[in-house]
Amino acid sequence: MRALPLALLGLTLAACDTSPGATDRAFQASGEIIAMGGGAGGPANACFACHGLKGEGDGVSTPRLAGLEQGYLQKQMEDYASGLRPDDVMTRVARGLTPDARRVVAAWYAGLPAPAVHASAGPPPPIWLSGDAARGITACAACHGAEGQGAGAGQPIIAGQPAPYTLEQIDHWKSGKRRNDPRGVMAAAVQHLSEEEARAIAEWLSTRPAAQAHANASASASVSASAAARPAASRETRRPDRSDGA
Repeated sequence: MRALPLALLGLTLAACDTSPGATDRAFQASGEIIAMGGGAGGPANACFACHGLKGEGDGVSTPRLAGLEQGYLQKQMEDYASGLRPDDVMTRVARGLTPDARRVVAAWYAGLPAPAVHASAGPPPPIWLSGDAARGITACAACHGAEGQGAGAGQPIIAGQPAPYTLEQIDHWKSGKRRNDPRGVMAAAVQHLSEEEARAIAEWLSTRPAAQAHANASASASVSASAAARPAASRETRRPDRSDGA
């Protein structure tokens, strides 16, 4: 076999080079640029089109991103990109970004202030705080805190999200459409929830203040420990140190 001329070999190697070019690097220079312009994936993949200019979500089916934990946001992006969390829109968006760009945009959204929630206050559904050991239902507060404001890394804030979005995610966990939680914690936790209980949880969470991730971790961890100690909490399915689900 004849060796390729050096010039031709150089062109061949250049054609196989998949590293970002100068233009792609410019479009991924910061989390804000990615969010507003879609990064190398182009304007059709701009995050703000669905999640709002300040990461506030649309109040219906698109979640807020502002103020959520960076590690949680980045994990979701990686799971969308790999197909572990399938979604027609988000899979395309995530795959259009490099791993570093996913990290950068996750950090930008984590640093945004959580939007205020203007809704009437009320007590949580009983299932939220106590669970139901007879049905194998863990107290939601064991992992997500008494007010839904998370309990540290991997146990995300779910307060202040639109009720339809939260209800949809509960349905996805129950059906197996969403399965990106280590050890199947979320699938087990919601499997025996009634439709009425799921709706009550979603609607109540939508009224709770959307706290900033970095500001509430220690307080929520303390509350979660108390909730986990309740007799009705299932020890078999509750693994708050590993849960990544929201």
